[in-house]
Amino acid sequence: MLVKSLRVLLMVALLTAIAVQPLAAAAKTVTIKVTFVSEDLVSNDSVGNEWETQVLINGKAVAAGDSIKLTLKPSELVKLEATAIEQDKIPDVGTANKSFKASTVTSSKKHTLDVKVVENRGRYSGNAAKWKFVFKVEKA
Repeated sequence: MLVKSLRVLLMVALLTAIAVQPLAAAAKTVTIKVTFVSEDLVSNDSVGNEWETQVLINGKAVAAGDSIKLTLKPSELVKLEATAIEQDKIPDVGTANKSFKASTVTSSKKHTLDVKVVENRGRYSGNAAKWKFVFKVEKA
């Protein structure tokens, strides 16, 4: 009887260990460092001269040169967003987004967002300005 009880107890312990292992593995996190490297007005075909830019990394505003460390589950996303706004009575706005799973970050890599802003009124309506935003993404 004692041997039978020990077998049952051992089986339960083994099944519990097997069932709990994937849950523990799923709880792992990865730390990623994202740096907003630079922004550059690449071309401007008479769209405007006064600009505002906004950059978000996972919803947090950053300035050029700033870094953010993100602690994420491997299945969660790293989200990059860049916006360029031409300042006038009726602003012209362009936005670009990029996202990727945290698990895909294996080495240092540069990511570029190209933002196009199109003039919406006046004699230069339809003309475009192009911005380039550069990010560096690496494991921390």
